Amino acid sequence: MLCHHCNNEIRFEGKVFRTDECPSCGYDVYCCLNCSNYDPSAHNRCREPLAEWVSDREKANFCDYFDPNRRKSAGARPATNARQSFDALFKK
Repeated sequence: MLCHHCNNEIRFEGKVFRTDECPSCGYDVYCCLNCSNYDPSAHNRCREPLAEWVSDREKANFCDYFDPNRRKSAGARPATNARQSFDALFKK
């Protein structure tokens, strides 16, 4: 998974616990922003309809539906690549 704060890859063997922190930045790992169910456009900002409201999505919580995001680091961000491609169109 990728940390929502520093964007560094985090590897876990087994379950992610509420007290786990990112080894790179020290932010909580068991939080909404690191969950695959997190969706800012969904009701309650979560794709899980039974999840309770969480007021601070950057902090560890007790949600039973936490599922670590499955994103992988891929080097440069797509937005950076898109900008570089756009700029390359106008270079001679």
